[in-house]
Amino acid sequence: MKTETLEIENPLTNAGTVVARAEYIEVEPNVRLHITDGGKGRPVVLIHGWPLSDEMFEYQYGDLLKAGLRVVGITLRGFGKSDKPYGSYDYDVHAADIKSVLNKLEIEDAVLVGFSMGGPIAIKYVIKDDGAHVSSLVLCGAAAPSWTQCDDFPYNLPKSAVDELIALNYKDRPMLLNNFSKIFSATENALSEGIGKWLFGIGLSASSFATGECLVALRDTDLRNDLPKITLPTLIMHGKKDKICSFDLAGQMKAGIPNSTIVAFEKSGHSLFLEETEKFNKELIRFAGK
Repeated sequence: MKTETLEIENPLTNAGTVVARAEYIEVEPNVRLHITDGGKGRPVVLIHGWPLSDEMFEYQYGDLLKAGLRVVGITLRGFGKSDKPYGSYDYDVHAADIKSVLNKLEIEDAVLVGFSMGGPIAIKYVIKDDGAHVSSLVLCGAAAPSWTQCDDFPYNLPKSAVDELIALNYKDRPMLLNNFSKIFSATENALSEGIGKWLFGIGLSASSFATGECLVALRDTDLRNDLPKITLPTLIMHGKKDKICSFDLAGQMKAGIPNSTIVAFEKSGHSLFLEETEKFNKELIRFAGK
């Protein structure tokens, strides 16, 4: 991929040059994904959660760059500044899009980080392509192995609750986002008003269709049988007070993934990357340095 090099001193690039890189990558005809790509060193690939975008990692990018890492944030189709086609939004589609981006950027030895819905998408990626381009995995607040309950999986949400979310998405999507904002953190006031409005704006930038279809994927996908197939070193970071992806899910992931470690965030809900930002960034940088 062609890049334009500008001779500018910048401490975040770990060198005396700033490389202007592509902000959009086409993954299939008429479908471009928005990419944040900066820095040098080992790549850390960040996959956002529902219904956000790569912009959610604003308070991770700076620390990762300063630590000498390359950061690649990928906005999934249907969200943020990426294209919003009608069609399938299951995890296989998103995993294929990620592979296309990493192929075109010629990424190798990456740390793949999946937050919330990005977690099961990252799992799909590493088991589908045997870890191509990726050598370790981070699952943070991940909606895995299943976001919903069934007879032998009594954790997190009943499927009927997700049905209600899907219906509300097509009736009053701003209300859906507002309701989620109230349970996004350990308490309603854990994040500042400004941060809350910022996240709300990111959520509104998603398409209604993608928002609804990804709720269907979250409701219906069960990856329990896939967890033992993960052979990569895996870090699980999860908030103890998470109301969207309960901490029980972290235990289920730890039990299923052979080479995995849990770091609990005692003070955090789902937004552990904002509630305990310093700890989150330090743990991610430490793991990427292994």
